[in-house]
This record gives sequence, C-alpha cells and structure tokens, in this order.
Amino acid sequence: MAELAGRIALVTGGGRGIGRAVALALASEGADVAVAARSADELEETVSAVRAAGRRGEAIVCDVTHRPNVDAMVARVRTALGDPLILVNNAGVAASAKLTDTTDEMWDGMLRVNATGAFYCTRAVLPAMLQAKWGRVINVASIAAKMGAPYIAAYAASKHALLGLTRAVAAEVAARGITVNAVCPGYVDTEMTDASTANIASRTGRSEQDARKILEGFSPQGRLMTAAEVATLTAFLCSDAARGVNGQGLVLDGGAVQS
Repeated sequence: MAELAGRIALVTGGGRGIGRAVALALASEGADVAVAARSADELEETVSAVRAAGRRGEAIVCDVTHRPNVDAMVARVRTALGDPLILVNNAGVAASAKLTDTTDEMWDGMLRVNATGAFYCTRAVLPAMLQAKWGRVINVASIAAKMGAPYIAAYAASKHALLGLTRAVAAEVAARGITVNAVCPGYVDTEMTDASTANIASRTGRSEQDARKILEGFSPQGRLMTAAEVATLTAFLCSDAARGVNGQGLVLDGGAVQS
C-alpha cells in the first residue's frame, strides 16, 4: 500500500513549480490532493496530472492573504475530498530591493503572502488534525529563513517569520501526533528563479545565462536545486518514517548553509 493512501493533502501555490511537483509527489504516494493558487488554468493542469496518477484532485482558486478565502477553501476541500490532514504552505512571493527602496507595499505584501497566509491556512486545518491525532504541516521557506543577504530585507523577514511559526506550532502540537516542519531550499530551478535571473540581467547588463551562473554559484554544488528534490523531501516529511522530525527547518542547498 502507498505510504499516504487514504490521506487528503492541501497544497497552496500548487499550480506550478515547487507546488506542482509537491502535489504530484504526494499523489504518487497515494494521497488525494487539493491544490490552490490564484491562477485557475495552471491549477487545472496540476489536478489533471493528479487524476492521471489515479488519485482524486480538486482545484481551488484562492488568495491566501484573505482569511475568508482561506476558510472557504478549507471548507471546499472537506466537501470534495475530506479533511486535509496534510498541509503544504507553498504559496509565496519574492522581490528584492535596497532597504531604502523597499516600499510599504512590498514589505506588507511579502509578509502577508509568505507568513500570514501560512498562519491562516495552518489555523484553519489544525482542528481536524487535532481531532484525528495525526497531521503534517510543511512550510516551504527558504535559506533566507536562516540567513540574511543584501536587498532581501522584506523577503528574509517574511521567511524568518515563517520559520518562527513553524517552530512555535511544532512545539504546541508535538504530543498530539502532528508534526510541523519547514523546507528551506536555496535557489530552485523554477519560473520564480527565471524572474530573478532576468532581474539580475536587467540591473547589471549581464546576459541571463551569466546571471543564472551567479545563482548557481551560491551552492557549493554549482547548480540550482530542483523542484523534484523539494517535493521528495516534503513527501518524506509526510511519512510515518519522519514522525520524529518536528520543528525543523531542513536546508536543501547543496551545503552552503549548514544549520
């Protein structure tokens, strides 16, 4: 029997990139998967792939920064699939600017998506996990949750907040059969990183190929991580084999950040 057979998972930011890879990894382990994001077309493609793997799937358009939308999303998952006892908070945004150029809107927006959205989603699903005495929450953070760097004050603050949320909730539910962990990847080969390379190229005059090499150079392995690697680690954290892993921020960057 597949490891997650009979489980219901909810993956935010599930239309593409890491979220899509996570949804498919969970489906391959036997879970039925609801995916949420702001783009309906991409969600339908992900759900089609989940169903092609023989699992039930549900696509839900949702902006996680609005609590009523989150509550409605979770209610719909319950109606369509059942209680989501696996939650992957993957919805996220990234932007860079000097602190003096960081606007109020950039700061607020980063915190609302990357931290407050995860708070809303976790709070909404936790009662069912507590009742079931089993649950898995995985927050997709970043190495920016563990360290600072120039020009990412808002992003790093939001990911540090997400890691803090992870640790606090993990401590709160540790004796209740629930684990809460964060995955902290370095640069991952996704459309978001493509946008970062384009931004570097436009600011520095370098080619996008050279800009990509800069990002690859942040890893001692000289490469970008892959969405599949993040998804594999996430699926492992959902397994019974990982039941002793709780309150951790697991770094996936080839060895640059060792903590």
